[in-house]
Amino acid sequence: MQDFRSLKIWKRAHVLTLMIYKVSLSFSKEETYSLTSQLRRSIISVPANIAEGAGRNTKPDFAQFLNIALGSLNESIYYILLAKELDYLKDEDYLMLEREMNELKAMLIAFISAVSKSVVS
Repeated sequence: MQDFRSLKIWKRAHVLTLMIYKVSLSFSKEETYSLTSQLRRSIISVPANIAEGAGRNTKPDFAQFLNIALGSLNESIYYILLAKELDYLKDEDYLMLEREMNELKAMLIAFISAVSKSVVS
């Protein structure tokens, strides 16, 4: 068990969550209870699952929560694509978020691999 706030991957996911909240403020008010809510819930799930997994007693449990975080991140990537295509996101905001999300995705995949390998060893 470790303090999730000390994890670089959690810090990055938290910053990304704050970014999503800020850009989604400009979404259509009609979307408040649909796309805006779905995007926010999926992106919140990323650092939340990292935090929950870090508090578990076993590495397999931690790896499972990291995998859930990865799934939520993939869901969020789709939602920002949809928001861009609905003209709720400016192209430059979309490109910045997509880059950040893909970097976090690569970090998560590498971290999942490292945690999973330490279970097998």
